[in-house]
Amino acid sequence: MADTMNFEAAAYTALGTPREKVSLPQAPFDGTVNVPVMQQAVKAMLANQRQANASTKTRGFVVGGNQKPWKQKGTGRARQGSTRAPNWPGGGTVFGPHGDRNYSQALPKQVRQLARKSALNARARENAVLVIDKFAYDAPKTAQLHQLLARLGVAHQNALILTDGVKTNVYLSGRNLPKVRVLPYSDASTYDLLWSDVVLVEASAIGQTLAPVAEKAVDKVKVKKSGTPKTPKAKKAAETAKKATAKKAAVKKAPGKKAAAKKAPAKPAAAKKAPAKKAAAPKKKGK
Repeated sequence: MADTMNFEAAAYTALGTPREKVSLPQAPFDGTVNVPVMQQAVKAMLANQRQANASTKTRGFVVGGNQKPWKQKGTGRARQGSTRAPNWPGGGTVFGPHGDRNYSQALPKQVRQLARKSALNARARENAVLVIDKFAYDAPKTAQLHQLLARLGVAHQNALILTDGVKTNVYLSGRNLPKVRVLPYSDASTYDLLWSDVVLVEASAIGQTLAPVAEKAVDKVKVKKSGTPKTPKAKKAAETAKKATAKKAAVKKAPGKKAAAKKAPAKPAAAKKAPAKKAAAPKKKGK
């Protein structure tokens, strides 16, 4: 547990214009960061999403094996009654899963609340909580939300947008952005907060009222596409591919030079004259 702290967050308009900083409410943002409780909450949430799909068959459910593979005595082999016994390949499974396992984990309400508060404080300590005065979208517009993230400099980060209640237009605007999640402030879980790199909170969701600001038309911000970081293997593969293409290009150019070189010595060959035929020697007459 940490001492009580007061946090201030940068505030912006819905178009990305900076405003004066806003003090975050004392109740959720008091500086408490309990890492073991957060780990427990995340583990429970991931466990609750598991499905018991693994299922095996005992020897009674495996098809076949009704006939005794060989007679009881006289073969010198061990006696066997069925080819679907557990000791046979293709036989039944002993003590295997049957699709009825329950992976769910329950946490007390106070533990869940403490984990959520710890996640909010962890982001506030990193100055990763930004306050937006109001999300007033008349219609879904992905470009408008993407431009806001670009002006804030977080277009290539995992952004969690927390609205004051359910706002369908804001949700539909961010649904097509792979690194954006839009949720009501009350529905954000510990996992969602820890997944995010930056949290955008609507001012009214945390009890703040910001007066509207007159804004001018803002130019569009060009957002560069963020490439996935290459692993060492991927870098080596890219280098080898470049070398291979360079070699192919060199090989394609080389045959033209060789052909020209072959044509050059053809001139003296034409100048050569055919050798004169030798005169046939006179035949000797027999005696």
